[in-house]
Amino acid sequence: MVRLPLTPAEVERGQRLGALLRRARGCRSMLDVALASRISPETLRKIESGRVATPAFPTIAAIADTLGLSLDAVWAEINRAERTVEDQSALPVARRPSLVP
Repeated sequence: MVRLPLTPAEVERGQRLGALLRRARGCRSMLDVALASRISPETLRKIESGRVATPAFPTIAAIADTLGLSLDAVWAEINRAERTVEDQSALPVARRPSLVP
């Protein structure tokens, strides 16, 4: 099976996910979080560094559970920048930004 290259948006989303997980991990060691999540420390390192931009859902669910993050919060955070760009591009040109709810 040939794996298609990631789009720039997927790479950015993976970087945002990694940053979120690093912040949530705080002072806990990568080893402790990885073992509690039942994944390898190398996998967690690659996700946090953005090298694995599209990790499997069960992997993210396990890490989020270990860190006390809701999956809704993770999803909202990693997609926030994309929504902002999409929302702005969807505005009619004649509409003033100050009138946008």
